[in-house]
Amino acid sequence: MVEAQLRCESEVVEAGLVRTLDFCVSAVALGPIAARLEGALLGSKLELEGFLAPRSRRSGKLVLHVTGCRTAPGG
Repeated sequence: MVEAQLRCESEVVEAGLVRTLDFCVSAVALGPIAARLEGALLGSKLELEGFLAPRSRRSGKLVLHVTGCRTAPGG
């Protein structure tokens, strides 16, 4: 298991307008995905797949559970 703090920097189009995103999110990964994240160099650009879930039953804080990981183009 690997716990990580990920930074997202991207642009999306919302209602026809470009919106810049820049935020951090806590993440957790298990098994082979954890090994891939652990081996990634600091600052690597990755494309991640997964789902958001509360850290625990009593927590309102969300954590990204990473279920897929690959190097992003240009990363």
